[in-house]
Amino acid sequence: MYPRLPLDQQFNAITAQGRTDPGQNTGISIQNCTIRAADDLASSSGTTQTYLGRPWKQYSRTIYMQSFIDGFINPLGWHEWSGDFALNTSYYAEFSNTGPGSSTSARETWPGFYIINATDAANFTVSSFLLGDEWLSPTGVPYTGSLL
Repeated sequence: MYPRLPLDQQFNAITAQGRTDPGQNTGISIQNCTIRAADDLASSSGTTQTYLGRPWKQYSRTIYMQSFIDGFINPLGWHEWSGDFALNTSYYAEFSNTGPGSSTSARETWPGFYIINATDAANFTVSSFLLGDEWLSPTGVPYTGSLL
């Protein structure tokens, strides 16, 4: 993923997921990905802040796992959208990421932010979260269904 330079006076949020009900089985799961700044962002003045995500709807859910996160990501990791909207009901998680932007020591402390273990992360793999074995296998598209 290569976030680009946004318009003046804007910040980057790589994801903005939203669910309207906590029972919905939707979300964004990013696994085994490389996240670096696009050329326009990398060559900018460095004042543009880039975050892993922000809420879009009340029950936003996004997970980053086993990915390389470069150093341009704001150490807070996540950004609010409108005051404290959805900060208590969202689910943001990170598992076993690497790279200079992967440190979770300065991440947001919202009730909805989690550093998860392998057991929890397995719930967000292609095979579990997307039931990928049922519909991807017959297509012949290569994928990794489990944790690396």
